[in-house]
Amino acid sequence: MKTLITAAAIAATTFATTVQAAPEAYVLDSSHSQIVFQYNHLGYSTGYGMFSGFAGEIQFDQEDPAASSVTVSFPVKSMLTGWQARFDHFMSPDFFAATDDEMVTFTSTAIEVTGENTALITGDLTLNEVTKPVVLDATLNQVGDHPMEGKPWAGFSATATVLRSDFNLGAFAPFISDEVQINLSVEAMKAD
Repeated sequence: MKTLITAAAIAATTFATTVQAAPEAYVLDSSHSQIVFQYNHLGYSTGYGMFSGFAGEIQFDQEDPAASSVTVSFPVKSMLTGWQARFDHFMSPDFFAATDDEMVTFTSTAIEVTGENTALITGDLTLNEVTKPVVLDATLNQVGDHPMEGKPWAGFSATATVLRSDFNLGAFAPFISDEVQINLSVEAMKAD
């Protein structure tokens, strides 16, 4: 009987410790995190742009990924287009009419685990002062100690499709596609 009570106490303690485990804070590695977007230009070509060097935090629970969360923000004017005239047009009243301090933000609201390393991350995307829900189809690429930094690291990739018109950025549609495809690749380090 004593053995049974001891075993039950150990099991209860183990269960309580597991239940109380909390997500751990990871900070985005700005030098290895990019968002690439693409759109169809008049049927002749695919235009590309990128955001890089942005900040964010992931509350990562590897044992219970649905309990994780993510927040990211970056200035609209950090957009890279590869051609100054295109950047200037994107920042004009035809599209963003962006101020120097205008931010793009994403805050997760739910995570649905879909596989061993995959999940659908639903969140609020604020772009051009409009907030709409967006779903990221995400993959955990790898998690473990970084070979050069010697600390826990995680890598994620994700895709999504948004409509420019949902964010009052639909100029010249449908000639320039309303749909914009987004590809994300981020690395994050465990916070100190």
